[in-house]
Amino acid sequence: MTAVKKLKAAIIGSGNIGTDLMYKLLRSPWVEPVWMIGIDPQSEGLKRAKEKGLETFDQGLKQAIDAGVHPDIVFDSTSAKAHVRHAKILQTLGIQTIDLTPAARGPYVCAAVNLHEHLDTLNVNMITCGGQATVPITYAVQRVTPVEYAEIVATVSSKSAGPGTRQNIDEFTVTTAKAHEVIGGAKKGKAIIILNPAEPPIMMRNTIYCQVGDVGKETEANIIKSIHDMVSYIQTYVPGYRLNRDILFRDGIVNVSIEVEGLGDFLPVYAGNLDIMTTAAVKVAEEMAKHRLAVVKNE
Repeated sequence: MTAVKKLKAAIIGSGNIGTDLMYKLLRSPWVEPVWMIGIDPQSEGLKRAKEKGLETFDQGLKQAIDAGVHPDIVFDSTSAKAHVRHAKILQTLGIQTIDLTPAARGPYVCAAVNLHEHLDTLNVNMITCGGQATVPITYAVQRVTPVEYAEIVATVSSKSAGPGTRQNIDEFTVTTAKAHEVIGGAKKGKAIIILNPAEPPIMMRNTIYCQVGDVGKETEANIIKSIHDMVSYIQTYVPGYRLNRDILFRDGIVNVSIEVEGLGDFLPVYAGNLDIMTTAAVKVAEEMAKHRLAVVKNE
């Protein structure tokens, strides 16, 4: 039997997200992690990547490029500011990039909503962890009835928020809010994030409020069905994504609460906020790989 050809991938960033991403990619039938690029020689992520057979670099992207590395696809799991620099280099080289920071240099991609719209785009933005978890709910409501305003509160364990996450908090609120408008379809979006220091650490929890005005019982039933359909779809690639209470309707607002439990590949299961980001990025990369490899096969 002929082995399936895979896209060769580089991961920029050897922190929590980059390392968790590596473990997920090692299981992928479509994308092979070959290189990990960091800036800290003592990084636990670089150490683990080397143990798994990846070629590693500890002085950043330029060092890897100068060494002749030219991946089919790159995952950037650094910070919004660092990605602005990386994007310029990768675009010049024509390397397709999946941006896991909130830098938003390319179009927003939410794996549950517009996965197939940007398969040929050179740089796509995975919004934020909160965006991957909550934008699909606003979209699910909006496909039944117009959403005037969507507000989300994402609560994550403080322990799951590493240096990169904390550096990106300002961009998180802006990018997540905008994604509820651009992809979710709300006329106005707003995002709030809370880092909860509770011990033991809590699971990622997201509350989504969608202002829809007074709607009848039939529309309420259609909204509930649309949300349940969306949750079931996301569970095909994020098994720990679930409603943690009934959907509520009060004063013209739909109130939805979501909990995300991670797979526990590298991170603890309570770090569902990071897990949904890496899982969504892998799903997008695999769709890009199927698309690109099919194109090559048909040429």
